[in-house]
Parts: sequence; C-alpha cells; structure tokens
Amino acid sequence: MSKQLIIFDTTLRDGEQSPGASMTRDEKIRIARALEKMRVDVIEAGFPIASPGDFEAVKAVAETVTESTVCGLARALEKDIDRAGEALKNAASGRIHTFIATSPVHMERKLRMRPDQVVEQAVWAVKHARRYTDDVEFSAEDAGRSDLDFLCRIFEAVIDAGATTINVPDTVGYNMPWQFGETIRQLIERIPNADKAIFSVHCHNDLGLAVANSLSAVMNGARQVECTINGLGERAGNASLEEVVMAVRTRQDVFDCDTRLDTTQIVPCSRLVSNITGFPVQPNKAIVGANAFAHESGIHQDGVLKHRETYEIMRAEDVGWSHNRMVLGKHSGRNAFRTRLEELGIHLETGEELNEAFARFKELADKKHEIFDEDLQALVTDRGLEKINERVKLMALRVCSETGETPRAELTLSIDGEEQTTAAEGSGPVDAAYKAIEALVQTGADLKLYSVNAITSGTDSQGEVTVRLEKGGRLVMGQGADTDIVIASAKAYINGCNKLLDAGQRAHPQGAADV
Repeated sequence: MSKQLIIFDTTLRDGEQSPGASMTRDEKIRIARALEKMRVDVIEAGFPIASPGDFEAVKAVAETVTESTVCGLARALEKDIDRAGEALKNAASGRIHTFIATSPVHMERKLRMRPDQVVEQAVWAVKHARRYTDDVEFSAEDAGRSDLDFLCRIFEAVIDAGATTINVPDTVGYNMPWQFGETIRQLIERIPNADKAIFSVHCHNDLGLAVANSLSAVMNGARQVECTINGLGERAGNASLEEVVMAVRTRQDVFDCDTRLDTTQIVPCSRLVSNITGFPVQPNKAIVGANAFAHESGIHQDGVLKHRETYEIMRAEDVGWSHNRMVLGKHSGRNAFRTRLEELGIHLETGEELNEAFARFKELADKKHEIFDEDLQALVTDRGLEKINERVKLMALRVCSETGETPRAELTLSIDGEEQTTAAEGSGPVDAAYKAIEALVQTGADLKLYSVNAITSGTDSQGEVTVRLEKGGRLVMGQGADTDIVIASAKAYINGCNKLLDAGQRAHPQGAADV
C-alpha cells in the first residue's frame, strides 16, 4: 500500500459553496498559487458547468498551476464532462471528477433512476471522461448512506471503465468514525479490482466528525483525503486540511503514510482564505487559530519554558506561525514591498497594479507604524474586491457620536460617476452610516451578518469588517479594511452593494453539487 497520502483540496469548489463565500477568478488563482506552494497534490478548482464565471476560473487555474493536478467537477452528464474537459485542456496535469448519487433516497427521490440505470450512467460517464484525460475520479454521492453491496458493484464497474480514483463521500456527515473506517476496509477487501484505483474520502462535518472519519478511513486503507483550508464548506463545513495533515504528520507512530505538503505554508494559506472569503478563523481553531500555540495558565507556561513538549505536541514554526513575520513601514521601498507580496503568493500582473497597491501601502503606513503580512493580505484583497464592480464608491464620510446624542453620519458616494450626498441618524455610527448608504443606493437588501476582526494586535490595527447581504434569496459577502473601523464598515457595505448591483455576478453554487 502506498506510503503517500494524497491531499485533494476542494476549497475552491466545495469550500466556495459556503453561503457568501463565492470567489472571483483572480481570488481563486491567488488561493490556487498558495495551495501549489504548499505542495497540495490535487486542487479542485470548481464546477465548470455551473456558470461561465466558474468555467473561466477553472480554466485560469489550470493554465496557472503547474506543480499540482487541477481538477474540475462534473455530474455524470455529457454536457458537464465536456465542459470540464474544455476547461482543463491546457492543464499541465488535469483530472475530471465525475459523480452520481448511490444512496436509496437519492436514487429514488432525486435521480428517479433504478440502481441498474445508475451503474450504467456511472460507467458511461467515466468512459466519456477518459476521452479528455487518463486521470478520472468517480464519486458515489451520499456513499455514507448507501448499500455496501451496491457500492462494491458500482465501484468495480467504474474501475473497469477506467476510473483511477474512487471517492467515498460522507455527503451529509452521518457516519461514525469506526463505521466509516469499516466501510473503507470492506470496500477495498471485497472489490476484486480495488488494487487498480486509489480510494479517497470526502467527509462533511455535520456532526463534527469530518476529520475523525477521514483519519479512520486512512487507517483502513484510504490514500486520498478531500479537505478544505480552515474546514470551509457548506453547512458545517468539510474536513479541515490542516487538521488532517498535522494529525498524520504528528502521529507517525499510528499512521503508516504521510503527505508531501510543506506544512510551513499552512498558516499563510489559512490567512489568505480567511481574508478572501471573509470567514474569520475562530481563536481556538486547531493548528491555525490565534490561540493554538498560546499558553496563559501558569502551570502550562512553566512547563513549556522548561521543555516545550510538556504542553506542545507540534512546533508552531512547523505550520508557519513565525517564519512570515516581516514588518514593513513607511520607509520601506517598492522592491521590498513587491518581494514580500510575492513571498506571500500575491502576484500583481502589471506595473499599474503594483503602483496602485504601493500607493495604498504608503497610505496605510502613514496611519500605522508597522505593516505586517496580515495587513498586506487585507490591503490587496480589499482592492481586489473593489475591482469586481465599482458603480458605487465611497468619497467622504463624517460621523458624529457623543454621549447623550443620537449618532449621525454624513456621506458622499459616487454612484455611476455622479456624486451624491446625504445624512442619516442611527443607533450607532455604523448604523447611521449604513442607513445613509442605503438611502442613496437603495438595494433593499437585508443585513444578515456584521463581523469585525482585528487584523493584527494593537490599537492601530486595521479593522477588517465582513457583512453578508441578502436580497431575493441571493447572498453576497462584502469586505472592507481600514484603521478606522467606521470607514472599514462603510467599505464593506459598499462592497456588498456593488456585488448586488453587478448583473454579471454568477449565482451562488450552493445546491449545484453536493459531493
């Protein structure tokens, strides 16, 4: 059995199905480059049939990434597979990932197909995908609730048809670790041609067991794990890449395999994904949370000072906590700025983009003494988000908030090139600013989420604000960053408004595919 555990990252596909986490083409490329730098084996870049935007994103990632395999998802349908094949045709290494549901409830209620028809369709899909690439993965959607005998039957058939990876998803996070591990063991033992394919797992976290189920599967012979950065994903999320990788790496006394990942890139990649999606990482999150290697208890501090391994089973440096602390300031030059961006996996394509980003850097440096990597990530992401659509721009904002008085905001926006000014009162300065913006833009959206996160420590830290707006069933995420939290809040709301006003913004992929 192979000693390498293949890491299949689906942050750009399944992770994007989190409500409000939809990414632009350029954002997907940035994350893909970070994943490639981390030496992730397979990057699932998206679902090409979902929309023209998703097709272009998968195509762009396939043309950018050279060291990792780039994968596109496709239902077991001709149009899906052809679209995926077209998106991946320029990939240095491409994979088509096709799937069909196999549980009784899915076959009967969703597909309205008999088991024989499902097997026939799966075999046809794999053969059709082989016209584009020899690297074909087949997934049995809702395998966690499927009949074991039927799984053996369909997997044997698709391996004969040319599938090289067999994925066993716990689509709704229903399985228990011992149960899921036993399923993997039996599949490998009972399928006659199991040795001709790599067995993979894709676990969801509805019961908080995605990582446990994935590791149980590895213990029982699975050699690919499908996961996401920060455990991002629809509903309760997917198996967390950083937790799976570091569990296997740390417990080599238990696991007879390991990944090829450069684990020092985990924290930088986590921050990038958090920054782009607007989903902050909880402080007590394993591996990448701010408190993951912090010790406040006197007993713990004493023990760590005497011998680190008394309370730490991993080194913070091994997952990237200390190596990337590069402080820039207002006296830093353009070359140092560009070099650090490239080290962070941020590539500005033109001199104009570099000049614009450098000017924003200098503007920020005048406001705060030290600029950290997190500030640079926020600075570039903030600008990238604005490029989606700039029909609405913040020109000026003045707020008044004092004890015993009703907060008031005076606001000037540029809307389609025309400046408009208004004022509004609210329960606080942010509420007043939002009411003033809405009075001018009139999106009619409901504010579903307002979140503030300090990017770095200190009172001069940039505040990063995330909002989630909903209108007519459509969810969009808006982000803004500034050392002034009210201005950051206004930027975030305006960013969300621009997304709502952008007719070209694709529908959210939620519900398009759930593997």
